[in-house]
Amino acid sequence: MIAVIVPVLNDSDALSGLLADLSPAPDFELIVVDGGQDRAVAQLLASRPATRLIHSAAGRGRQMNAGAGATSADWLLFIHADSRLPEGWASALAGSNAGVAGGWFRFALDDEAWQARVIERLVAWRVRMCRLPYGDQGLFARRSTFDQLGGFRDWPLMEDVDFVRRLSTAGPVVELPMALRTSARRWRRDGWFRRSARNSLLVALYFAGVAPRRLARWYARPRSPRKSSE
Repeated sequence: MIAVIVPVLNDSDALSGLLADLSPAPDFELIVVDGGQDRAVAQLLASRPATRLIHSAAGRGRQMNAGAGATSADWLLFIHADSRLPEGWASALAGSNAGVAGGWFRFALDDEAWQARVIERLVAWRVRMCRLPYGDQGLFARRSTFDQLGGFRDWPLMEDVDFVRRLSTAGPVVELPMALRTSARRWRRDGWFRRSARNSLLVALYFAGVAPRRLARWYARPRSPRKSSE
């Protein structure tokens, strides 16, 4: 059994698309973890009794841990609400070698712009050279490995980067040969390369020793309006 765990916070529109794309199946369960009290999320799931809705305090790491604690599934897969799983994903994940501790999917953006292809290639290079995927690639782990690691840190940012680093030391990790498609809305909003450069800078500062709470404050600062020429 696979548990697909989706943390949400004021993100009912993205969740609606995911639910429309992800039909219930006997080989996985879907758990939505709301970090608030969003009535729109509750209404969405009211017509999907096979999908579990639980609540926790806000914080992506905290919400993902709450979802993991609500299931006894052998595999735990954590995805964002604005991601879309590829066809055959469950069979590919369940078919991972017995010694694999966890892994992720290839990265893809749901936009035809040339900038999206460049960013996908840059992400592929980063993952290949540094073994450092982010949460928008869908992170999965065996239940036993997740418990051994103590789950995600209760951090406001970089909880995915930290988890991947610890996961990679717990056993072999794999990148499944199929792409998890992620919404490009944030790249379009912030500027294609501006957003990627900002994310890279924050990760570099994290590795340099800057505390995740300080990074989260910088991340949350209002963005400057984009110029019309961008």
